[in-house]
Amino acid sequence: MLRFLSIQNLAVIEEVEVDFDAGLSVLTGETGAGKSILVEAVGLLLGGRASPELVRTGEESAVVQAMFDDGDGGETLVRREVTSQGRSRAFVNGALVTAGALRELGSRLVDLHGQHEHQALLDPDTHLDLLDRFAGFDALRQKVAEGFEALQAARAARDELRELSRQRAARLELIEFQLAELDRVMPREGEDEELTARRTLLASAERVRRLADESYEILYDRDDAVLAGLGQVWRRVGELSALDARFAPYVEARDGVKSQLEDLATFLRGYAAGIDASPAKLQEVEDRLAALDRLKRKHGPTLGDVLDKHRALRVEQAGLGSVAERLSGAEAQCARETDVYLAAARVLSAERRQAAARFSKALVAQLRDLAMEHTRFDVRFLDGWPPPPERWTGRGIDVGEFYVSPNPGEELRPLARIASGGEMSRVMLGIKSLASIDAAGKTLVFDEVDSGIGGRVADAVGSKLQALGRNFQVLCITHLPQIAACGRHHYRITKSVEAGRTLTGVERLDRAGREVELARMLGGAQVTEATRTSAREMLGRRQGESEQEAKGESERSKTRARR
Repeated sequence: MLRFLSIQNLAVIEEVEVDFDAGLSVLTGETGAGKSILVEAVGLLLGGRASPELVRTGEESAVVQAMFDDGDGGETLVRREVTSQGRSRAFVNGALVTAGALRELGSRLVDLHGQHEHQALLDPDTHLDLLDRFAGFDALRQKVAEGFEALQAARAARDELRELSRQRAARLELIEFQLAELDRVMPREGEDEELTARRTLLASAERVRRLADESYEILYDRDDAVLAGLGQVWRRVGELSALDARFAPYVEARDGVKSQLEDLATFLRGYAAGIDASPAKLQEVEDRLAALDRLKRKHGPTLGDVLDKHRALRVEQAGLGSVAERLSGAEAQCARETDVYLAAARVLSAERRQAAARFSKALVAQLRDLAMEHTRFDVRFLDGWPPPPERWTGRGIDVGEFYVSPNPGEELRPLARIASGGEMSRVMLGIKSLASIDAAGKTLVFDEVDSGIGGRVADAVGSKLQALGRNFQVLCITHLPQIAACGRHHYRITKSVEAGRTLTGVERLDRAGREVELARMLGGAQVTEATRTSAREMLGRRQGESEQEAKGESERSKTRARR
């Protein structure tokens, strides 16, 4: 809902700030006062075309900004700047946005009727939504949407398997090549670390053999060998233990120490003899390490990664072997979901064709009240059955569009091709009176809705606008007192000349001010007591009717709730 509108240096408007409320707000004023400029300002906020001619003469730029309330406490600040050179910038909550983003946001905030650029109902994609809302097809739509979602998921799974099947031969060939390469090497966990240590040993084989031989001689093979000398040590320690008990633990440990040294001597003797330091053995280790390094570069970086890759390839190889079977299952699932979706969509389609006749009849009756007695209306569906799958959507299998003929002798044409802005606005008013897909509280702007009408028809237009105002914020620019009297809020747009410059202002009227403005609209520039009395009576009657109708609707809602 539009809460606040600020305009600076736009056409004849120097500076205007207006606060708006919920319900129906009417804007009136003399011809040429600048009412259309307000609509132009709102159009700019919706992403409309910016022109340097919009900038007030002598100024560098024009600025329009508005605050919108989403009804849940959230606010959106929209700002549009137009320079005298024709450049334009748009901001949403202080962030710079593109014109496309502004149009997308604007379509959710405001629906502008009377100028063709911003009428959401001119988009044929919205027409089926309106028909379904009129007919109360929410449950059918939900079932179709759920069926389409399931079908899309089944299609995605099938298409993925189809692609996998197409790539299967090439992928299997690559997997088999990689597995053969891995199987030829057959690496073991930690093997690279073991081989690295063995290479270090073989590269130092002579030094290792010398150290082992020398250690063995010192322990066992020399005349003064350690093991031979230890016997003399233990005899002396035994004598010491007889004299001092503190040597007893060492005597008890002597057998263990002797055994360890003997084992070491045995290991050293066999170790030196077991070292194969031939160039061939070293080359064998080098070759094995090189093979492992190649695998690590391809599938690593670690040998653990190589082994993980080997296992993963085996799993994928097994999975590719079952692609044909899985694809067959996916095709069957897709066929089942197609049947479920089409069954629901066909029911909705049949119901739509019946509802289209009711909707057309109801809208023609609405338009008859709006001085469009000769209007013909039809909902036309795209020919061809069954429709191709590319036309299937979450809304069903239909493509429909509204066709209208406002005047006798004219053929039915798409709604977007109605030439008259006044006729367009009244058709839109009639449609919205029957069904609306707009969110509650959305701002609806009507301009030219009173073009070419008066009397009883003006009363009917006012009543419909008043009814829309119960669910939406409605802004209506009007020249007719019958419509102006229906407003919950009334704004007068004035024009004056100061210092040779034209100025436009906007004033919110109280009850007395409304009476004066309605009297002016009824009788012209000279407001007499008679015209003021008529204005007072008109205002009182329309406001009273509005309150009575609102009370009746409240009672009907309570009755429906009890049922």
